[in-house]
Amino acid sequence: MRPQLRRVLSLPLITFYGLGTILGAGIYVLVGKIAGVAGLYTPVAFIIAAIVAGFTGFSYAELSARHPLAGGEVVYVDEGLHIRALSLLVGLAIVAAGCVSAATITRGFVGYLNLFVAVPATPVVAGTVIVLGGIAIWGMRESAWAAAAATGIELVGLLMVLGVAWPSLGALPERWPELLPMAETAAWSSVMLGAFLAFFAFIGFEDMVNVAEEVHDPVNNLPRAILIALGLATALYILISLVAVLSLPPSVLTASSAPLALVYQESGGKHPEMLGIISLFAVINGALVQIIMAARVLYGMAAAQWIPRPFAQIGKRTGTPVIATIVTALLVLLLALALPLVALAKITSGVLLGVFALVNLALIRIKKHHPAPEGVRVYAPWIPWAGLITSVALLIFQLAAA
Repeated sequence: MRPQLRRVLSLPLITFYGLGTILGAGIYVLVGKIAGVAGLYTPVAFIIAAIVAGFTGFSYAELSARHPLAGGEVVYVDEGLHIRALSLLVGLAIVAAGCVSAATITRGFVGYLNLFVAVPATPVVAGTVIVLGGIAIWGMRESAWAAAAATGIELVGLLMVLGVAWPSLGALPERWPELLPMAETAAWSSVMLGAFLAFFAFIGFEDMVNVAEEVHDPVNNLPRAILIALGLATALYILISLVAVLSLPPSVLTASSAPLALVYQESGGKHPEMLGIISLFAVINGALVQIIMAARVLYGMAAAQWIPRPFAQIGKRTGTPVIATIVTALLVLLLALALPLVALAKITSGVLLGVFALVNLALIRIKKHHPAPEGVRVYAPWIPWAGLITSVALLIFQLAAA
């Protein structure tokens, strides 16, 4: 009998797994870059990105209960639209987005490492990807516990920033008009461009569905974990972006390769190097989960015989898709060495917005033609429509502004 993926993820573990990749994917790396685009409107940009991600998050929650299978989006689009070539394209797009995202985060890791020691990027990137690939191959339980531990460290770091910079919120009553864009087109253009970048910070919840076959009671636990992780991330992002722009000018934030460490230091935090160390864990955790996710999508497509069967091979000892993980790690390495940080983030956001649009469209058709199985919680029919419209609108705006 062919080895199968192992169900080792409980509700707390899958929640921390998802929360870790959401937090590590954006807030530690890109908050300064978003401030450089949206300026004092950075919190508004995060709110808009949260709304776009939230609608699609509810769609993923319902779909993950209807179809709790590895391969996630590939399965959803195939079930809803019945176009095999399109489903395959979505799967490859998700793999590409995961690899680009992991490459983005790995480049961010170099920026935080330079707080401690000046190191050339190439050997650090190569060594980091090799280590992460090894952890991903080692085992899902081990990888998940490593991700959960790193997530706990990430949360401590964000709470440290909020703790020392909290007094800056005292200026909010008099400064809030500065943080709200008025009706002029130029202001909202900056906000929407910032929202497109900020959307990258919410990437990660969609990764959770691709480990569905490794979750205990996925019909109930996976939707809950997706919504809990997204809700916690949104609250943290809004608070962090507020204290960041109230503490330091956007021009200062965008010039830093480690913006949260700078906010902590300038707000009077003791031992700023501690936040730098925490940031390293946060950044690298996001990359680990992206590698795991992309490998699971390759596994799911190979198990369905859409791509060569070797990608579905499971290690007898590790219970992980070894070949798929090795290929994923190699792709991450090549991308991290080839492209700059912001370009990687924009590519990832653009690809995933397109995928999200198709996933929402698939749910619209599934809800129309297939009643929910018993025990599956469904959401209002307008939610996938909202997810489809907001995803397409943000993508079109970015393409028009490019």
